[in-house]
Amino acid sequence: MISIVIPVLNEGATIRQVIKTIKKTSRPIEIIVVDDNSTDNTVDEALKERVRVITSSQRGKGISMREGMMAAKHDIIMYVDGDILTYPDALVELLTDAIVSGEADFTKSYFERQAGRVTQLVAKPLLSILFPELAHFNQPLSGMIAARRHMLQQVHFENDYGVDIGLLIDMHLMGAKIREVNIGRLENAMQTWEQLSKMSREVSRTILKKAESIPQQNLETLGNINIIREQMEYSILESIDKLQKMVIFNLDETIFRENYLYTAAVAFGQEEALVQILQHYSDPLSVLTRSAALFQGRNLAELLEVADGIPVTPDIRHVIRELKRRGYICGLITDGFECVANHMKNKLGADFAFANRMHLVHSVATGEITVPDYFLTGKNGNAQYCKSNILRYISEKYHIQSQNIIYVGNGETDAELLQDAGIGVAYHPQYVEAATVSDKVIEDNCMAPLLDIAQASPEKVRKRWPTKSQAVNIGLGGLAAIATAGLVYLAARQVSKAFRSSDDCDKKSLKPA
Repeated sequence: MISIVIPVLNEGATIRQVIKTIKKTSRPIEIIVVDDNSTDNTVDEALKERVRVITSSQRGKGISMREGMMAAKHDIIMYVDGDILTYPDALVELLTDAIVSGEADFTKSYFERQAGRVTQLVAKPLLSILFPELAHFNQPLSGMIAARRHMLQQVHFENDYGVDIGLLIDMHLMGAKIREVNIGRLENAMQTWEQLSKMSREVSRTILKKAESIPQQNLETLGNINIIREQMEYSILESIDKLQKMVIFNLDETIFRENYLYTAAVAFGQEEALVQILQHYSDPLSVLTRSAALFQGRNLAELLEVADGIPVTPDIRHVIRELKRRGYICGLITDGFECVANHMKNKLGADFAFANRMHLVHSVATGEITVPDYFLTGKNGNAQYCKSNILRYISEKYHIQSQNIIYVGNGETDAELLQDAGIGVAYHPQYVEAATVSDKVIEDNCMAPLLDIAQASPEKVRKRWPTKSQAVNIGLGGLAAIATAGLVYLAARQVSKAFRSSDDCDKKSLKPA
């Protein structure tokens, strides 16, 4: 069988057609779409074709390609771009026949196209001098390739425009049998001069680096990636800045029906170690740092596979879609890991996710974690974990007043958030306090009642519970208990199966606004 990996970034307009073309093959295949944190409807469109979608841990095509390889199940892996509508129906056969027959270990496509300035002016001249054996390739920068999995595991994926030429050179240096195949005429969008300038720099840097055995880690490259990511996040913020209302979901308490940390520990044979951590440590920071160490050596594909296996509130995607149609920003927060939160954000169609940052090197967990400032109170050695700080941070970041924010949670650590939000919604509350300080309670197994709540203003929705000044009178000791017990509760309460049934949601349909 063949694994076909499609790295995508904001390709909602084309991804379904690309997938449909690939499915025309007679070969048994699996299709994996690796989303590079798109801001459009790419994920929704890909899921309509019933393919596997994973979220890359960091922006950049090279990382998406490598993490797609990690998720792939088969020996032959094929990569295609997600923005080309003119692929031939026999694309899979054209790229993989030579590998299946044993005539090649690596195939690279060439095709007729409208232009190729960086190829002609940069790549080919440098190859002719430094790697003359590769100078005959028509399109060394082509991204439509296929290779044997065990060989891809040995190469380095550059994380910029140099990734495709880098793979070709690495395969050559490994002694792979390389075949160039013609896949016809393709049409794609012309690059701007700014993009071409950036491409030429990165392609030339990759070729020179491979030729001179320069260490693979390149601070300039990593710096450029971070700048690009920050600029993209800023543009996302600008695009939603005019919206005036928001819904925040606690991923652990209202969407996942099993606790991720515990489920992952079981999946990786670390259940006993996690239980010992929970028994010996009570403060969330200690639990977090020691729990993260249990996942050292696990790659991103494995971490996300656990998340994909956890049932979610059945109608949550529909509810989020409808809330966004009504003009709400929708986001997730979690005590868990950022890579998992971003993956679920994209799967569910949410706008943002805030979580703790698991350290990944080459997409493999180091066992270390960084807790962002928005989850901390105090400074330096006196810092303490306090999830309730996130509401103020989000309110300031998105320029939305807290009274225009709906927070949906259900656990002990949600009490302050339920109380401080404009509308606090307790979904199957697990503690009496969470129910009493909230403004609304959802007892249904599905999330559809939230749509009725979201139609009303906070003033109309608010119940006659004690005032916030009265409700907050739980004292510092109570707050400390909330902070220290939070993560222990999150994992321990999920030892058994999920406590809710999804049947009720299947029987209910969402009511239009």
